Amino acid sequence: MDPICTFENIPYSQATHPNPLHAFDLYVLERSADNAPPPLVCFVHGGAWRSEDKAEYSELARNLVSKINCSVAIPNYRLTSSEDDSLRHPAHAEDLLLFLEFVITWKGPGGLATKPYDFQRIYLIGHSCSAHMLTSIFLDSSSITPTLTPSPSLLRAVQGIAMSEGIYDLELLLKHFPSYQEWFVAPVFGDEKPLSCFSTTTYALRDLSTHIRWLIIHSTGDRLINLPQSNTIFNHLSESYGQLAGRFVSKNFDKLTGGHNDILTKDIYIEIYTDIVWDFVSLRR
Repeated sequence: MDPICTFENIPYSQATHPNPLHAFDLYVLERSADNAPPPLVCFVHGGAWRSEDKAEYSELARNLVSKINCSVAIPNYRLTSSEDDSLRHPAHAEDLLLFLEFVITWKGPGGLATKPYDFQRIYLIGHSCSAHMLTSIFLDSSSITPTLTPSPSLLRAVQGIAMSEGIYDLELLLKHFPSYQEWFVAPVFGDEKPLSCFSTTTYALRDLSTHIRWLIIHSTGDRLINLPQSNTIFNHLSESYGQLAGRFVSKNFDKLTGGHNDILTKDIYIEIYTDIVWDFVSLRR
C-alpha cells in the first residue's frame, strides 16, 4: 500500500463558484495518531506567470514527502494567457496569498488519523516567477501592491523560504533578455507603472517576518534566468538582515548544473531542500 496519501483539487477559495485554478494538491505521509504532525512544504510552480500546472509536479511532491518526511502542498493559480492578458500582476500573487492564508487555518481532509501538518511550521519553495510572487508577499510591497499584505498569523507560521532560478528585478532581467519584454513582462506587468516599482530587491523586510530564513538557489546551467537575478536578491536580503545575515540568508550557486526546469527532476535538488528544511527545523527548536 502506498504510504503517501494524495488529495487532489482541494479548493482554497471560499467563493460560491470558485475558479478551478483556485485549488491545490496535498501529499501526506501516513502516520499514527500519536505522531506529531510534520512541517508543511509548499512548492509554487513557475512558468512566466503564463503556463504550467500543479499536476506536473506530483513526482517532485512525492520525493519531497519521502525525503523530508513532511507534507507537501502544490497550488495552482490563475495565469495570464496569450489570448487574454487582462490578468496582470499582482493577481497571480493574490491567488498565492489566498492559498497560504487558507492552509494555515484549514482543518485538513477527512480520513486522516492526525492533523495533516503543523500549521505553525510552513516552509515555502518558489521556482522562477513564483520567487517574485513570494518576495512580493513576504517583503514589504505594500506601497505598490497593498493587496499582497499577509496576515500576522501567516507571517508567524512561515519559517523558511527557498527560491530557485528566481526572477526579482525585471529591469535587470530585460537588460540580459530583451525578448522577454514581449513574451511575458509587458502582458503581466503592463505599462502603467515603471518596472522598477516591481523589483522585489527594493522591498524592506516586513514586521513579524524577521525570523524567516531564506535560501537562494541558482544552477550554473540555467540559460533562461541568469545568476545576476539571484545575486541581487541574495545581496539585498543580506543587507536587510545586517549582522544577522549569516544566520538568516544563505545561497547555493554551485551544486546544480542543469537547465532551468531540468533541475527539478534531479536528486541533488531534493537533497538541497531536504538539508535546508531540516536545518530550518533544527534551528527553530
